[in-house]
Amino acid sequence: MVSLISPSSSFCTIHLRESRFFLFPTHNNVIKFQDKCISQNHRFKTVRCKVITTNPSYSPLPTPPSSLTKEPHKYFDQVIITVRAGDGGHGALLNTPNETTTTTTTKNEKKDKSKVKKRSSFKRDFDGSLILPSGGHGGDVVIYADEFKDTLLEFHNKNRFSAKRGGNVDSKGSVLNSMLRNGLAAPTLRIPVPVGTVVKSKRGKMLADLAQPGDEFLVARGGQGGISLLQTPQHKKKKLMALTSNVMRDDSDKVLVHGQPGEEAKLELILRVVADVGLVGLPNAGKSTLLAAITLAKPDIADYPFTTLMPNLGRLGGDPSLGAGMYSSEATLADLPGLIEGAHLGKGLGRNFLRHLRRTRVLVHVIDAATDNPVNDYRTVREELRMYNPEYLERPYVVVLNKIDLPEAKDRLQSLTEEILRIGNDGASFELKQSSDDEPQLLPDDGDKKERKLEDYPRPLSVVGVSVLKGIRINEMLKGIRAALRKCTESNSLSVAP
Repeated sequence: MVSLISPSSSFCTIHLRESRFFLFPTHNNVIKFQDKCISQNHRFKTVRCKVITTNPSYSPLPTPPSSLTKEPHKYFDQVIITVRAGDGGHGALLNTPNETTTTTTTKNEKKDKSKVKKRSSFKRDFDGSLILPSGGHGGDVVIYADEFKDTLLEFHNKNRFSAKRGGNVDSKGSVLNSMLRNGLAAPTLRIPVPVGTVVKSKRGKMLADLAQPGDEFLVARGGQGGISLLQTPQHKKKKLMALTSNVMRDDSDKVLVHGQPGEEAKLELILRVVADVGLVGLPNAGKSTLLAAITLAKPDIADYPFTTLMPNLGRLGGDPSLGAGMYSSEATLADLPGLIEGAHLGKGLGRNFLRHLRRTRVLVHVIDAATDNPVNDYRTVREELRMYNPEYLERPYVVVLNKIDLPEAKDRLQSLTEEILRIGNDGASFELKQSSDDEPQLLPDDGDKKERKLEDYPRPLSVVGVSVLKGIRINEMLKGIRAALRKCTESNSLSVAP
């Protein structure tokens, strides 16, 4: 007999066909099919077959949303996931073993010894009470920082994670014996996330900041395993309660046998790029070209705006003049997408990436010196930083005037440098603050407090004219960046010192 299983219509297309054939045995007892009858002793049979053809539109795996594949820059740094820890394993309702009546006389010493040995085989606590097995602990859920991860895109395809439940107590006939063991504890579910991920609860409370590789946080705790209880007749309860407290008194105690449910939580993951230096500027200012010139990073470079859709990271080598201490001066650079006017309000790609500057210690303003008004471009970027978070303007920064190999930029390099150095206040000091809030900082509205302008913030530490494409004055620019990093290190050591 042949049976055909009809799958769902989403998987295949079914066609009905009729075929006539007859069967006859051969010398080796193998059944063969023939289209025509060769003997009168064989009869034709008509069989209705279902021919299955695969539907090419069927996909066994869930396809990601089109918006996720076309616009990954909008989803790579923020996602909401649901995690659930494992339930605890169940205990067991155990019966006491049947006691055989034996005569305790001096002639039956062997029976007494075997009886004592049987009683002592059970697990006992320090006070002599019996220890009954319990269900296994449910699996915990831990989120940890993995240095080999760089985005949160994969969590948009799978945003629910569940740990395994604990093992039950194998009662083996529900009789108390020395072979009973605790249920197996479920393994911990570990979820890797990129370094720099902030874990928040559903209500927005910060739970953990995984800023270093290997940092981890327990987000959901597994349920405790259920305990085991002894079922015994009423006249034996007093005697057994002297041996152990896990004696079932009534039917309501059966609830204790069940394992506790694991915790469930809805979490928001926010990625903040971990970098020492942040490159900011208008689109097409040359930030990606600068990153590729001084590091081993290979970002996308093109002559149209918003080539960079996601931050690119590169590692800046140490200062060779420090000798053996050059490795301590290494730094990580982050190339952020270009800012435009109104970026703090959500225009362009600015607001999605301005939060990635929170961990940076030094800012590098890359300005296209060949534009019509480079000073106005510089003011635009600084103003957007001020409107989003005024603390960004209090950090040490360096201004890089790019494309000085062009005649229109080379002729006015000196005047541009002097004009930019005049924007700022000598009395203002640099401060390194890292806010824990992801929302833009609101400017004070009180009349007593005067709103600070760009001229009230510190001046740049240096203004360097370079041509990244031609390799002009690159070393001088690196000296300015390393000097700003040393200033941050010195200011931090002074603030920590008593």
